[in-house]
Amino acid sequence: MAEATVTPEELAAWQAYVGRSETRRQTLDVESLRRYAVAAGGSPEVEKVLPPLAHWAWFLEAAPNDHLGPDGHPLRGQGVLPPVRLERRMFAAATMTFPAPLELGAEGELILTLAEVRHRSGRSGDLVFVEVDRVLTQGGAERVRERQTIVYRAAGEPTSPVEPQDVAEQAGAFRWTPGSVELFRFSAATFNSHRIHYDLPYARDAEGYPGLVVHGPLTAARLFGYAASRLGTISRFSFRAQAPLFAGQPILLAPGEGARDVRAIRCDGTVAMIAEADGLS
Repeated sequence: MAEATVTPEELAAWQAYVGRSETRRQTLDVESLRRYAVAAGGSPEVEKVLPPLAHWAWFLEAAPNDHLGPDGHPLRGQGVLPPVRLERRMFAAATMTFPAPLELGAEGELILTLAEVRHRSGRSGDLVFVEVDRVLTQGGAERVRERQTIVYRAAGEPTSPVEPQDVAEQAGAFRWTPGSVELFRFSAATFNSHRIHYDLPYARDAEGYPGLVVHGPLTAARLFGYAASRLGTISRFSFRAQAPLFAGQPILLAPGEGARDVRAIRCDGTVAMIAEADGLS
């Protein structure tokens, strides 16, 4: 049975959440960062070098157990996010800048603001895009400014298994094969309880995936680290997910079409995530 389309009244109710804001405060402690660093493939010596996208180690949402939905996400309509009813939720994209370095051991403040809710309907059905601004400050100075894009869609058809192909090697590329333990550690380090990353029966039977799904943020962190190895210190970074990646299958982190572009290529040759980075001039 086809999913009913989003009505103008529903969209207006969700758009009424625009402007909602939430403030979180936390000391940027070293041990939280160390756990995040090793989970994201970085060095545990965080006092010497910050891991890729280090700001994701802190200000984590801590919903009580009875405030979680069947997918493991916090229930809809809490905090700044509207109660979009479409079943599937994905962290699809982000753009961020880094005006000043983070200061470990000092208190930080993160302000989240719902910036936009928009609807698009196409061959794949209804899509609702929710844009959230996140600004991290310390000592009154901006350290990170980020806009995240969360996409909601209907359940849809199951995702077909990915059949590996002979993907051509590229000069300077890095091959990465995330396993279930790596996914579990990243879920733990970021307090992400979405079941598609660690609960194989749920991922397969409830959401129709052929395997455990690699976190978009984990792939983004890996691409950020890969870009930094080529460009040095990064001042701006953006990424967009285009296809799911699965545990146990190799992923190629490779240069893109431009000097600033990098991408994650699935084992069947599909470009699963594209990213763009600017180094400090």
